Amino acid sequence: MGTSVKSVIVGTAGHIDHGKSSLVEALTGTHPDRLEEEKRRGITIDLGFAFLEEHGVRFGFVDVPGHERFISNMLAGAAGVDLVLLVIAADESIKPQTREHFEICRLLGVQRGVVALSKSDLVDSDTAGLVRLEVEEYLRGSFLENAPVVRVSAKTQAGLPELKMALSSVAREVAGRDPAHYFRLPIDRAFAIKGFGAVVTGTLISGSVAAGDEVELFPLSQRLRVRGVQSAGQTQERAVAGQRTAVNLAGVEHGALGRGMALATPGKFQATRRIDVRLELLPSAPKLKQRSRVHFHGGTCETIAEVHLYDRRELPPGQSALAQLRLQEEALVLARDRFIVRQFSPVTTMGGGVVLDPGARRPTIRDSGRAEFLQILERGEPAETLAAMTGRAVLGLRFEDIVARTGWREEEIRATAKKLTDAGRVRSVSAEPLTLVSGKIFEEVQQKIALRVERFHKENPLQPGITREDLRSSLGRRVRAETFRSALEELLAQKKLEAAGEIVKRAGSTISLGPVEARARDEILTAFAAAGLAVPAVKEVLSKLPVEAERAEKILQILLRDKSLVRVTPELIFHRDALAQLRDRLSVFKKTEGERISVPVFKALTGITRKYAIPLLEYLDRERVTRRAGDERVIL
Repeated sequence: MGTSVKSVIVGTAGHIDHGKSSLVEALTGTHPDRLEEEKRRGITIDLGFAFLEEHGVRFGFVDVPGHERFISNMLAGAAGVDLVLLVIAADESIKPQTREHFEICRLLGVQRGVVALSKSDLVDSDTAGLVRLEVEEYLRGSFLENAPVVRVSAKTQAGLPELKMALSSVAREVAGRDPAHYFRLPIDRAFAIKGFGAVVTGTLISGSVAAGDEVELFPLSQRLRVRGVQSAGQTQERAVAGQRTAVNLAGVEHGALGRGMALATPGKFQATRRIDVRLELLPSAPKLKQRSRVHFHGGTCETIAEVHLYDRRELPPGQSALAQLRLQEEALVLARDRFIVRQFSPVTTMGGGVVLDPGARRPTIRDSGRAEFLQILERGEPAETLAAMTGRAVLGLRFEDIVARTGWREEEIRATAKKLTDAGRVRSVSAEPLTLVSGKIFEEVQQKIALRVERFHKENPLQPGITREDLRSSLGRRVRAETFRSALEELLAQKKLEAAGEIVKRAGSTISLGPVEARARDEILTAFAAAGLAVPAVKEVLSKLPVEAERAEKILQILLRDKSLVRVTPELIFHRDALAQLRDRLSVFKKTEGERISVPVFKALTGITRKYAIPLLEYLDRERVTRRAGDERVIL
């Protein structure tokens, strides 16, 4: 397919028997009715598709049924429609279903279209002129106010060239879909082809897909491989956004696939049952009460939803409100997606709207800022959106959450995050995966860390500081590990705290001993210094101190930490001067007696028993002062 060809999806809309299918056949040469039942009954039951290439535009026509019973099929076809071909029979003018289809297109955000006055061969020019005036009056103030209105006849072919020209002209105004975006294809049909296996069709609403690609099937979160793709009835190397596409899938039975499912780029999105939306009711709809159940149509998905209005108890006709929809079944729904709601019974279109947050949480009484947050999402400014989302994420916002809730690409996320971090509004606490925390939450974590360290010093004056792990766990589960590390690193860089290995302490803090504790410390040092290498038992020394056992142990820990004392075994502690003198004696021995020394000679040299000699020699081995060689030691 040449790159100059633009792909545009045209949805046909209009009342039953107004000639939509016949008109599509006249335009494309393809009758969209697929099923025998459709041909027999003369109405379009399921979605029919046909293609036309004209003036550098490849049109994919989605011929949707007009019959009331099959309007859910019409909604499935409306997913991904770029422009509407509103078909109104010149001999019948506007009918109830014309209005419903038109309102659905408006609610789904279709921006452009063409009006075809079909069956114009059945009326004289005066009648056709009156119908045209009636149609123009009906469309005034709507998105089709200035749309071309073309008289056509599928039977006589009159007006077809003008209709093709009008479609081409409007198609040029349609913004092209981005093939570089994440791939997404809502499935509207699934079937099996002998020799090929499972095939699904749909309108490729974003991104592109090619044979060999891995895709994810929603809502099952199942990874599948693409065997091949077709568009416009031909095998394509790659199908791109804006095309009607058939995808042949490996690794799945066609019976496991169906309308309402979707294919998408793997690992990016999450199926949801809870969405926050802007909901609009048609003027003709009945009022909508809190917790009403409605039929929800989003993409090709149809399910039941319960409506929870945010700031009112009921929604009057013709008005809009922020609401949460709780879906009965999981669906792949993204921010900015359009949807339709139909009355539960009788089933008539009552309104629709736009998805603001597909990752909505259960509302709580304390969450007073939810409406304000949704208004920010509604405005759609990226920096404000990301700042607001980060501000509400107590644990921080990870890259994967941002993608799932916004649909933004990586470069857009990183550029927006940089803008906010440069302004100090958010903090990046991890680069890979990117994790953001609001500036306010980051400062609160820093304050908690500083207060916790301060409290530890007050409660433990004889300890140098708190371990990093104890400090982190004291903050609770609502502080992510990355946020803790980043906040602590900044406090250390600012010299507000200090760290020695795993110990964190207040900057400049030293252990201050009271007079009684200082005397106890001196007594411990004196006892071990006087003993030389024949040291007393630790318990015996501590028991004689003028402080209770717990404080005595803490004073001993201080002396071990500053290496005034050295623990050789759990039971044996030596004064550092005694060990230094031992090293000197061994050095002299090596010069005068040689480098080898046996245990008996070591005992004689030091004047100690085997009880002390063996642990001391093993300590000297560990310190690389000596090396064991059989029954002897080599002095290094």
